Amino acid sequence: MIVSLGILGFGVAASFGSDPLLRADGVALTGMGLFGTVITVVPFRRRERWAWVVLWFYPVFWLAHLIGSLPPGQDHVHQVVFILLALAGLLVPAPSFFGKAPAVQMKRVAN
Repeated sequence: MIVSLGILGFGVAASFGSDPLLRADGVALTGMGLFGTVITVVPFRRRERWAWVVLWFYPVFWLAHLIGSLPPGQDHVHQVVFILLALAGLLVPAPSFFGKAPAVQMKRVAN
């Protein structure tokens, strides 16, 4: 959630810049932030496995930016921070997504 909101905030702020490329990046990041926030708030909190898999987009995205020395920014500290936060947010709750499924109890119906 922190990564999604951070990206959303940066996207909204960048959308009001004077440089057309920065504005385009801002709009794209706003969409990316909304995408992650909605998935985190609803299906991820319900422990739906597909949401856990889809949110791996964030560390992969930021790792690609770090390895490729891609923007935004030149210091790349924010990329490392977003990678670590995204990994922690995915790995800490992983057992609750892939642990034992609750046993289904059968009720006897009296005739």
